[in-house]
Amino acid sequence: MRKYILLLFLLSGVLHLASGQDRSKYRGRYMPPLGVFSLTGGVGVAYYMGDLQSGLSEHLGLGPSVSVGALYRLTEHFSARGEVRFYGVSADQKNSANNQQNLSFRTRNPDLNVGIQADLFAYNRHETFNPYLLGGVGVTYMTPKAELDGNWISLAPLQTEGVKYNRLPLVFMLGAGFSKQIAERWSVGMELVNNFVNSDYLDDVSTVYPDFNTLSSDLARRLSDRSSEIGGIPQQPGWHRGRPARKDIYLFLQVRVNYLIGTRKEAHERKSVRCPRF
Repeated sequence: MRKYILLLFLLSGVLHLASGQDRSKYRGRYMPPLGVFSLTGGVGVAYYMGDLQSGLSEHLGLGPSVSVGALYRLTEHFSARGEVRFYGVSADQKNSANNQQNLSFRTRNPDLNVGIQADLFAYNRHETFNPYLLGGVGVTYMTPKAELDGNWISLAPLQTEGVKYNRLPLVFMLGAGFSKQIAERWSVGMELVNNFVNSDYLDDVSTVYPDFNTLSSDLARRLSDRSSEIGGIPQQPGWHRGRPARKDIYLFLQVRVNYLIGTRKEAHERKSVRCPRF
């Protein structure tokens, strides 16, 4: 993650220098980009990396990801962005190296984030193809569930590890993408974003098996240790249930659409040159 942050800062410095060059290049016909407003949206897949996923397998645990938001142009290269997103991910240990634990989950979560998008090419160059980097911070609301006897049970209230964890953790976002202009106001593109959750409980699994006598109910005990369901030996308190040193991550790969609304000045100029109707 530190390498991503360093790369983002280095690129920001380069783009800042390039911005000054762009202003001289377009002297006399330079249009200030501040205030240009766009609506954005995306749809694609989400992928989970955490305690119940020991690597790529035939069961990827992919789910949907949908986002809606806006961009506000700050400089030639930088825009503020904010989004509301929805995603779903899942995993099942029967497809992993730890299949004897027999743990599984799915979650369907909303999140909200704000950040900065750094474009490679300046706004006034009007490039058809424009790569970018992005970074930001937000929150997500975690709703892990597990299937038992044909029903999906919410796990967080059961405290299956004897821990009451925060269900609204911070999320740090780093990613890259590109946009391609297809019409005067429309562009499309692709985007890949890593979302680093400041929690290890996206999947309700983090540390060790608890003292089962301290759990609140038989249901909590059944969902805390599910090894007996496949004929395994009961897990003992203190045995590893997850990997607390590694917090959870979810990735987005999306097709993106952007609609340029523009500024009041641009709208006034378009109105003044509009051909009269007869």
